[in-house]
Amino acid sequence: MTDAKTRIDEIVKSNDVVLYMKGTKQMPQCGFSQRVAGVLNYMGVDYADVNVLSDEEIRQGIKDYSEWPTIPQLYVKGEFVGGCDIITEMTLSGELDQLFDQNGVSYNKDAAEKIREANG
Repeated sequence: MTDAKTRIDEIVKSNDVVLYMKGTKQMPQCGFSQRVAGVLNYMGVDYADVNVLSDEEIRQGIKDYSEWPTIPQLYVKGEFVGGCDIITEMTLSGELDQLFDQNGVSYNKDAAEKIREANG
């Protein structure tokens, strides 16, 4: 498990934004991963995607790493942010924008606003 933890730690710390998900950002393999990847893609966020379905060690390892039982999992600047429900709430409340602003992560502010308008 140490190997998986080391690999996860390296990925999380070497990328500003990382999404551990089922599938890839181009082809999510579950609805929850699709929702979070869709938000990030629509907002134009540059992020690393890690497909947990292609590596069982990482699939279990990420749950242990974050002490969070579900996937997807979003990390910003090395910090665990949350899963699908949390990211959805943060997107709709504007908290995700604030988090990106505070951490110097570029995104399309107009796209973020359109998400809120469409769901408001």
